[in-house]
Amino acid sequence: MSMMRTELTADIPAARLDVFLHGRLPGLSRARIQALIRAGRVTVDGLPESPGRKVRRGTRIVVDMPPPVPADPQPEPIPLDVLYEDRDVVVVNKPAGLVVHPAPGHASGTLVNALLYHCRDLGGVGGERRPGIVHRLDKDTSGVLVAAKHDAALQALAAQFKGGAVEKVYRALVYGQPDPPAGRVETWVGRSVHNRKKMAAEPLHRTGRRRVAGPGRRALSIYRVTETLGPCSLLEVRIETGRTHQIRVHLAHIGHPVVGDSRYGRRRTEGVPAPRQLLHAAELAFRHPRSGARVAFRAPIPADFRAVVDALRQEGKTIREKEHDHTHTS
Repeated sequence: MSMMRTELTADIPAARLDVFLHGRLPGLSRARIQALIRAGRVTVDGLPESPGRKVRRGTRIVVDMPPPVPADPQPEPIPLDVLYEDRDVVVVNKPAGLVVHPAPGHASGTLVNALLYHCRDLGGVGGERRPGIVHRLDKDTSGVLVAAKHDAALQALAAQFKGGAVEKVYRALVYGQPDPPAGRVETWVGRSVHNRKKMAAEPLHRTGRRRVAGPGRRALSIYRVTETLGPCSLLEVRIETGRTHQIRVHLAHIGHPVVGDSRYGRRRTEGVPAPRQLLHAAELAFRHPRSGARVAFRAPIPADFRAVVDALRQEGKTIREKEHDHTHTS
């Protein structure tokens, strides 16, 4: 892939070079533009300049854009359930068991490797040919996830996630019956003082011994019981923040951990066999980074999750039938 050259003529009275280019090259973030300027890839009237250089009407600016270098992760033909795709974003239904981003212990076989293979039109993020991961789902959490194909889409989505403009709805099977059946969980969430590999929740008005290392970050989850299933409950959970392990930590914090969550469930089973933590990102809604239109995507509860729910329903039905027969024979 060859160098791409863009030639511009300033058409405004005066502006910083990086600001002017950010307004004319919508596919690049301002940080990426500044990096190109500092690397000498931008000339003003034939000479390299600094990002803060003032350009005036009639100034000739040339940008030599190097092709995106291959990202360290390699493309891999991993099957993907693509819910939506265009030149800006790709939305997938991530299966449980798939790690989102390469990390120690997971150098390959990740969602990023799959997207590198699937998306042949990646514009590049930060100068690398890679997808822009805006948010993550835990390895054993399934559901809807969006990735950006270029810098501008990444910046637009990141601003929405940071500003709380993204609607995220999850389904969770938990132990017990929350009381009240609908409520808010608002705490600080941060690294546990007892185990750095775990997160912990701490009341906003801290009292007693600290559970969170450092100040933590405010986290808000809103839950609603949609069905009672014997020893368990099926919940709808909406999160207004996106902290690491937030839903798992919050539900454990109120005494109703996610079924199958060995990290925060204290190895509870209560006769409910689960193949993994039964948490699913069911809905995701945001404004499209190019059009600004509100878009929403849904993914059905996967088969392994549904099988546990169906088994609990059947068990409850059997118990009710036995109680009914006993009543009529007494």
